[in-house]
Amino acid sequence: MGSEGILTIDDIRAAQKRIHGVAHRTPVLTSTTINNLVGAEVYLKAENFQRIGAFKFRGAYNAVSRLSPDQLRRGVAAYSSGNHAQAVALAARIAGTTAVILMPEDTPASKLAATRDYGAEILTYDRYNGDRVALGNKIAADRGLVLIPPYEHPHVMAGQGTVALELLEETGPLDALLAPIGGGGLMAGCSTAAKALAPDIRVVGVEPEQADDTKQSLAADTRISVPVARTIADGLAADTPGQLTFSVNQRLVDEIVLVSDDDIRAAMTVAFERLKIVIEPSGAAALAALLSGRLDPLPARIGVVISGGNVGLSRFTEILSEATG
Repeated sequence: MGSEGILTIDDIRAAQKRIHGVAHRTPVLTSTTINNLVGAEVYLKAENFQRIGAFKFRGAYNAVSRLSPDQLRRGVAAYSSGNHAQAVALAARIAGTTAVILMPEDTPASKLAATRDYGAEILTYDRYNGDRVALGNKIAADRGLVLIPPYEHPHVMAGQGTVALELLEETGPLDALLAPIGGGGLMAGCSTAAKALAPDIRVVGVEPEQADDTKQSLAADTRISVPVARTIADGLAADTPGQLTFSVNQRLVDEIVLVSDDDIRAAMTVAFERLKIVIEPSGAAALAALLSGRLDPLPARIGVVISGGNVGLSRFTEILSEATG
């Protein structure tokens, strides 16, 4: 973080150098069909092609790779609904340390299996009644581990910001950037990079209708808690914005739009049928906002973050079979 405790473009550029050659520089996809459906030029940053299948590897590796030899000897801990879990597990393995991950009992089986495959020890909890932050901190304290939270960490936020940095390096200035918001780390990093490179860009966060904690918080000018959402976009089901992330997003995010589960199903279908890619529900949220007409007025050139593609075959086919659009 900068000298005043504010995330800066320099932090994100430093993260870009640190993850270079380890994280993938993911493709930016375009589609004439999607441009025609939307009525604008759309540039899709495809983080479903990132290592572990989601943007989370950027922040996790940036954080873990900065640990001291003593911290690495102790090992790391994390709590996550899935993608950060896999990211920390892989980052720990690359760094030569161990990882203990706290995950919800109802985490999709594909994400549990992948996290185990990367070598992590998994502990579970009830996401609707348990406090994952308190539980995660207790596990780390009891075992002497270094906690790498999913978004409330300056190095995690900086790593996530490399998504927008890469996108804008490839596309040049954009009129708007859409990205999903859960705890806010991706948006905090991306909004910092986007506003530094294109000060007039319109930064739009996307949340599920049932998990609108950031939208409510921005309206109230303070962090608001909501009940844990039951949505197919489980990775965005945060109940309260992070303190660090909200301090950034409060300054830099221009608006929040909400999408329904049906909007997300429709976007996943379009991505599969037209782009020939598989994206998970959380990863489809920003595209869903665009395809469902939530952006008004409509900018001419729009960047969209496809944040991940971690969804099992049975769950993917089930979701698409339920699509109404």
